Amino acid sequence: MTHPPTIVDEWRAVEIPPPPALEPVTLDPATTAFLVLDIQNQNCNAERRPRCMASLPLVARLLAKARRQGLAVAYTLTSRATEADIRPEVAPQPGEPVVRSGVDKFLGTDLEAILREAGVATVILAGTSAHGAVLHTAAGAAARGFRIVVPVDGMSASEPYAEQYTAWHLANSPGTARRTTLTRTEWIQFAPP
Repeated sequence: MTHPPTIVDEWRAVEIPPPPALEPVTLDPATTAFLVLDIQNQNCNAERRPRCMASLPLVARLLAKARRQGLAVAYTLTSRATEADIRPEVAPQPGEPVVRSGVDKFLGTDLEAILREAGVATVILAGTSAHGAVLHTAAGAAARGFRIVVPVDGMSASEPYAEQYTAWHLANSPGTARRTTLTRTEWIQFAPP
């Protein structure tokens, strides 16, 4: 007796689409913020998430470049973390705000007010977990009218599929597709004042 295919059978037959295209981007430093999402000792270490450790030098280099250009910089933490948990390679400087939330860093925080007060129109998102904080904060940013730039080599997860899925989702979702640019850390440039 033959049974009709189940949804799981159909999922097994799905072909993974190619990764979305990446583009160089030039941003206005006066209206752009760099958001460092959940890069903490507990979830960015060689045992739990080695992919985060591999992305850490790239995020740190982009963060230093953003600060030199005068971008607003803000940090997010998971709901139980403290500022002391942020990896030292990307630690906040005095005056850089830190918010704590679940996966959407706008939800239940003053992140939107912080960005609006700084005149921000575009947010660069880098961090871990790609399919948690990066995906949901990008969706939250898009819903609030921000332009989103995600350097894919600056986001990490426990496995490459989660990173690829997040990039695909951001490039194709009705909520984020028109507001998101996927790029690489080294392809982000800033317009002269």
